[in-house]
Amino acid sequence: MNQKTTDFVLDHPRLIFLVVLLLTLATAALIPLIQIDTDPENMLPESQSERVFHNTVKQRFNLHDMIVVGAVNGSAQGIYNPESLQALLSVANQIEQIKGVIDYDLMALSHVDNIVQEGPGTIRFEWLMKKPPQDQESADLLASYVDRLPLLNNTLVSADHKATSIYVPIADKNESHRISQDIQRIIDSVKSPDDYHITGLPVAEDTFGYQMFVQMGISAPLAGLMIFLLMWYFFKNLKFIAAPMIVAMSTVIVVMGAMIGMGYTVHIMSSMIAIFLMPIAVVDSIHIMSEFVEKYQPGANRRSVIKEVIADLFKPMLFTSITSSVGFFSLMLTPIPPVQVFGAFVGFGIILAFVLTIVFIPAYLIVLKESSLSSLQDIHHSRSRLSGAIKKLGQFSVANSWAVTAFFVVVMAISVWGIMKIQINDNPVRWFKQDHPIRVADQVLNEHFAGTYDAYLVLSSNQQDVQTDFEQQLTAVQSDRLSQWSAGADPSLGFKEQLDDWMNRAEDELFDATSDEQISQLEDLIGQLEVAQQQLAYFKSPSGLQQLIDLQQALADSGLVGKSNSLADVVRTVNRELQGGDAEQFRLPATQAGVAQTLLQYQSSHRPHDLWHFVTQDYSETVIWVQLTSGDNQDMTAVVDYLDEHIANEPVLAELDINWAGKTFLNKVWQEEMVAGMGMSLLSAFVVVFVMMVLLFRSLLFGLLAMLPLTLTISFIYGLIGWLGKDYDMPIAVLSALTLGLSVDFAIHFIQRARDLFAEHQDFAVTMKLMFAEPAAAISKNAVVIAIGFTPLLFAPLVPYITVGFFLATIMAVSALVTLMMLPAMLKILNKWTLR
Repeated sequence: MNQKTTDFVLDHPRLIFLVVLLLTLATAALIPLIQIDTDPENMLPESQSERVFHNTVKQRFNLHDMIVVGAVNGSAQGIYNPESLQALLSVANQIEQIKGVIDYDLMALSHVDNIVQEGPGTIRFEWLMKKPPQDQESADLLASYVDRLPLLNNTLVSADHKATSIYVPIADKNESHRISQDIQRIIDSVKSPDDYHITGLPVAEDTFGYQMFVQMGISAPLAGLMIFLLMWYFFKNLKFIAAPMIVAMSTVIVVMGAMIGMGYTVHIMSSMIAIFLMPIAVVDSIHIMSEFVEKYQPGANRRSVIKEVIADLFKPMLFTSITSSVGFFSLMLTPIPPVQVFGAFVGFGIILAFVLTIVFIPAYLIVLKESSLSSLQDIHHSRSRLSGAIKKLGQFSVANSWAVTAFFVVVMAISVWGIMKIQINDNPVRWFKQDHPIRVADQVLNEHFAGTYDAYLVLSSNQQDVQTDFEQQLTAVQSDRLSQWSAGADPSLGFKEQLDDWMNRAEDELFDATSDEQISQLEDLIGQLEVAQQQLAYFKSPSGLQQLIDLQQALADSGLVGKSNSLADVVRTVNRELQGGDAEQFRLPATQAGVAQTLLQYQSSHRPHDLWHFVTQDYSETVIWVQLTSGDNQDMTAVVDYLDEHIANEPVLAELDINWAGKTFLNKVWQEEMVAGMGMSLLSAFVVVFVMMVLLFRSLLFGLLAMLPLTLTISFIYGLIGWLGKDYDMPIAVLSALTLGLSVDFAIHFIQRARDLFAEHQDFAVTMKLMFAEPAAAISKNAVVIAIGFTPLLFAPLVPYITVGFFLATIMAVSALVTLMMLPAMLKILNKWTLR
């Protein structure tokens, strides 16, 4: 740092204090504006094609996010007993009264229709369970009804009759946690012999957000407390260690306040910013304080000591801060918005912590009274157990340089093998511990039902082909007439809307027509328009519905899907009852008119709107509801890949547009985006850091040496993940940025100080002896402080926090160990080309 800058800081300490205080207070005032967001959908940009399509499908088919409530009874009669069904009716009736629940779409045994034959060619729709059965015989009759209804069997009641469910549609998924709490209170108030569970992706995500907010208020203060206790152990001087704690707290407050003030929501990633920055923000302070303790003597010119310390440490601290921030800034290259925000603000926080350290710490030290520093002379690295162990480690590494190098080569090979075992997978329900009620509910209900995870397979007929065929059938006179009718019409109208408009005009003209020729022309045109309209209503035709059945069978044959429902199931169920009710009548009508008759009958039910959850009103688009017992993106990927292969082998399906939607599918999409993005960000950051190392040391060889701890640490950590069988999920992916930044930090300090000491003493042995005094002790203290700073995360109730806490502590231990063992060994082996 420029001497004039240091002089200004030392001459105006109170001005520095005032600026830091005002900046901290100003940004702290913005923190109450915090908004929490845990929706994985927001892991994708709003313009992402899959996200846009998903939301379009929800609107087009009037689909809603669902909370799943399940009741399980392990007795012999299972859920079909009067007491259980009475409780179910009471719970369902109360749930539909909750604010935010879409009552008309709620699904439970008491809120759906039974379809029965009333006479030849006629059917009757009646509430399946308007009143609970009064005896076991009535309960058994209810079971027989449900078993006959494919839309309900193994969806509302499990195939083993041990469980039943209530599907609770909600208007706003951000209200899921509140609604689930209301549901739980209802369950607690109802006497039932059953075990009730609440699950579903919306409630898992929103509950995680609530607990995440609580965790933010616990983990960061605990991390601060741990760091404070550690520094007290190292320096045993309250006033002395107050400075780095102030720097850390100010850094966290300014960064969080700035992020919230700029309108960014706090996602699962950005909720960890405080816990990431707290330990990182004190590392430079520890270097300055350790160096100051070594050089300061009672009665010495404190100003000169401070200036000497800053002059020695400024360059390595600057580069370590830049490289750390580069690691996090590289996350901005990922296509995941919350990860971009996390990377940007942690990177900014690291730079801010560096600036605050080099201005606030010297200003603080210069105003301390002499008496406040008296106890520092009792602290010397040679007397601490940690320093003694570090010295022995250094001696061992130098004396056994080839053995140490060989050991790390073996570790590298085993790590690469472990990396090849990594599986990319995530599931929001798994963000909770195994004994969490949501996790338990997910496991129990998916053991009984066909699946509580929904995905939607959306099929659209090809309107362009129909339009082309229609235009080819037109005579010149008909074409001219249509052109006249279309003149001045809205150019944005689709082909279907044009057909409707032309049909209205043709019928109007036919009504007023007088000549036989004109009547004949219009009747022919109306006939062609009707054919085109029928072709557009593709999923009202038996052939179109048969394709749905074939796709459902393919999904079932995959062994990856619990169940699927479609418009074809509605049509076949109604047709069976119209034709007599026998099992062999469960088939599609032979003609489009027959299909239309079944659909007309269905619309006389108590829930006619259910039809439009399966098909658009023009019957040109339809959706197959796919139920999965797992929300893991790995399983969703397997389903998508299996169906892609099936479609590729079925030429008839090539005429349809087939796409996926649903929250389970979106989780798969953002996971794939994250992996590709993280790989790119890590590679680019690795290259940037390597170039910076070469420039810093003005040596290609030293640049490569500085990258060794980073490379070994990243390989070891991800190899460990592969060997442990831990899924590569979002928190694991982000660890690469921290590993990259902090691992190279230790190497920079070690190499830079080693070069400086060798330049002064011109002796390798003396250099290594001095290196494993203050510099190595400072590195080890930093590693311990950061590692311990993350340990409060190990006690969090949320798995991502535990994962981050464990692996970050491991990263610090491994990177420090590699730096203090590998680098001295390599420097000795390459001594002819390095320290000369």
